[in-house]
Amino acid sequence: MTAPSPAADRTDGTDERDGRTGNGGRDGLHRLPPPRPAYDAHTWKEIAYLLLNLPVALFGFTYAVTVLVAGGTLTLTVIGLPLLALSLLGARQLGKLERARARKLLGVRVEEPTPLPLAKSGGPVQRLWMALKDPVGWRTLLYDAIRLPWGILTFCTVLTSLFVLWPVLPYLARGMANLDRAMVRGLLSPSDELERRIAELESDRGIVVDTAAADLRRIERDLHDGAQARLVNLAMGLGLAKEKLLEDPDAAAAMVEEAHGEVKLALQELRDLARGIHPAVLTDRGLDAALSAVASRCTVPVTVTVDLPARPAPAIEGIAYFTVSELLQNISKHSGARSASVDVRRSENRLMLQVTDDGRGGADASRGSGLAGLAARLDAVDGLLMVDSPAGGPTRVIAELPWRG
Repeated sequence: MTAPSPAADRTDGTDERDGRTGNGGRDGLHRLPPPRPAYDAHTWKEIAYLLLNLPVALFGFTYAVTVLVAGGTLTLTVIGLPLLALSLLGARQLGKLERARARKLLGVRVEEPTPLPLAKSGGPVQRLWMALKDPVGWRTLLYDAIRLPWGILTFCTVLTSLFVLWPVLPYLARGMANLDRAMVRGLLSPSDELERRIAELESDRGIVVDTAAADLRRIERDLHDGAQARLVNLAMGLGLAKEKLLEDPDAAAAMVEEAHGEVKLALQELRDLARGIHPAVLTDRGLDAALSAVASRCTVPVTVTVDLPARPAPAIEGIAYFTVSELLQNISKHSGARSASVDVRRSENRLMLQVTDDGRGGADASRGSGLAGLAARLDAVDGLLMVDSPAGGPTRVIAELPWRG
């Protein structure tokens, strides 16, 4: 059996320059296109895919029914939900094999779904819950559950047509293969953008919670080891001074003077702690004044340039402040730089921060340093941190935050 090719050839003897032919002088005379086989390699791949549908669908149907029945029955016990979660993870692997088969035999280009962020989800309960509500695993189980009737139909039709209806088998194979392509795209394709976004937000929420807990522990530690200890010493000193007030006024006066110094130090530590939580200058005057105050405390001369048409939302403003503050602390401690600069501006719907220094370089956020934690904090609010720090310097760190007015 033959089928026409998409291109037509000119007759022998045609002069391409003026269109004259050597066939009686008639212009534009064409011959029939050369024949080609209807059972080409593409058609045989579709036939092979359809014949494999039955064993693959039988295995998938058995897996899906076993998982659903066993998991549903055992949910009354302790092992029910973990077993169902593991089964959904296994369904993901079956979907991966099916996408590979469709890609190889049908030419269907379906991207792989995003892996579950189990490593970032916290404890076993959070991981279990994330696996149980995985939409990719559930769609794969649905795909396996409904494929058995279709697998039987395609296998029987193709096998019969190979002996009885072989002239029309290429057309039947193409039509059934197109339905298979639609099922693969509809049920085995990656989650849509909303599902992707939900998974990212769930992961980011864990980072935000961990960061907030770490900040609370830091504040508690600073209060306990700093201002609280000084206030306890102050109370003890004032108690001793009260006892010596009548017996030895000069010693009591010296102790009161010492207590006065302790009060000043405690107030300074409380001011520093309050500045670490949220500086008053940032609330009152914005990023320009707050970053200038941070730069003045840096051991390296820092040039600050802030070009913003308006103030961003307080949350974004606070994150930008602490990002620059931490980067300037890194410059003071580790860079060995002679000068640095901070540039803050708005670019469309993004707040851009750039901190540069002429130090020794070699900073790398992938080493698990403070830069890695800073990148995780920015990622939790749809931000981005980029570090360009070749050995020998200079170092340039660019941070992006979403602009919210």
